[in-house]
Amino acid sequence: MEPVLRNTTGDASKSQDVYTKQQRIALHARQSPQMSFTSLAYYMDYAWMAEAYNRTRKDGASGIDNVTAEEYSVNLEENLKDLLDRAKSGRYRAPAVKRVYIPKGTSPTEKRPIGIPTFEDKILQRAVVMVLESIYEQDFIDGSYGFRPKRSAHKALQSIWKEIMRVGGGWVLEVDISKYFDTLKHKELRAFVKQRVCDGVLTKLVDKWLKAGVMESGNIRYPEDGTPQGGVISLLLSNIYLHEVLDKWFVQEIEPRLQGTAKLIRYADDFVILFANERDALRVRDVLTKRFGRYGLSINNDKTRLIDFRISRIGNVENEKFDFLGFTHYWGKSRKDRWVLKRKTSSKRLTRIIKATSQWCKNNRHDTLESQKKTLSRKLNGHYAYFGITGNSFGLRTTYEETKRAWFKWLNRRSRQKDLTWKRFNLILERYQLPKPRIVHSYVT
Repeated sequence: MEPVLRNTTGDASKSQDVYTKQQRIALHARQSPQMSFTSLAYYMDYAWMAEAYNRTRKDGASGIDNVTAEEYSVNLEENLKDLLDRAKSGRYRAPAVKRVYIPKGTSPTEKRPIGIPTFEDKILQRAVVMVLESIYEQDFIDGSYGFRPKRSAHKALQSIWKEIMRVGGGWVLEVDISKYFDTLKHKELRAFVKQRVCDGVLTKLVDKWLKAGVMESGNIRYPEDGTPQGGVISLLLSNIYLHEVLDKWFVQEIEPRLQGTAKLIRYADDFVILFANERDALRVRDVLTKRFGRYGLSINNDKTRLIDFRISRIGNVENEKFDFLGFTHYWGKSRKDRWVLKRKTSSKRLTRIIKATSQWCKNNRHDTLESQKKTLSRKLNGHYAYFGITGNSFGLRTTYEETKRAWFKWLNRRSRQKDLTWKRFNLILERYQLPKPRIVHSYVT
């Protein structure tokens, strides 16, 4: 068990003090949208660092120093005070992040790189994010949903539903940015940050994180572009970059010139733009490539497309659906027999989930039934928590049934479970029950 921070951790008054400071920063940012803050680091005191520690996950993998959260918390007060002193004096050296790879897509060879900072670095990143977030939450547009407080993928999905139903479908511009997190330009990012933040302590820390480097297979390299995926500061910086390159540009320069209405909905680097007018959609599609190229970004033309999604085209099988945030969006009939926008688990995501579950069952088939049941239940509950939306019952049932099939298949490969029949397996399921599909997010359709 982690020790309690003396006079800070768990102290509601100290947390309230940090919240009050954040509100003060937010008020100044809202009242002065063009102001660049020159004095922010003084808000970061011991209570601020303690709150940052509280908000940092303790169960994550350790970084290159192999120091765990439990080990760091042994002398927590001293460690936090020392960290704060090094950060403000400029003596803090941002360590390289550990590069690991996780599965991406349905191919067993396709991997997504992520970075794992040290635990101490995670705390300092969180402390800086708590400052910057107070400012940028006043600037970010309403259509931006990724990695922001009180926003989620499901709120983005609901926004899409409302807009498409409002305009009767319209045209959907589905855009894919090629290797976004690896290609955003450091020089441009620094310039964007300095438009709002000129505090030397914070800008130097951001610069150190951009230069920190990546350790992979024992070797450290220093990419000239991009942010190492994995740290909370990277998520905020990537949002700032696209806010300037895409969001603000679209709202301030593009929307006033459009003939019809349009809505930009973005979650991190994934976004769609919904148009009421086809000519507007074509013009924006053509200018996006030039706009992104100016800031070192490129659009994947193979995955970018303009879809005629008007409700009047129902019956024409071509371009009647699009994928966003793991869901396929399509027209379907409601219980009241009217056409509404529906969502189901995308085929690619469903295939990926089924393959991953089968692989897990194979790798862990010799574990106890109770242990396997607990992990499979956790996987299914996590799946329902995201994909359990109104209209997606088939996708949930498919995941549930395929999980049972995978479990049955690999239990049958155990030496002591040879010739396991479905009848016997169903008896096992009665004792080790898996959670059945359920709708978590209920939307009126």
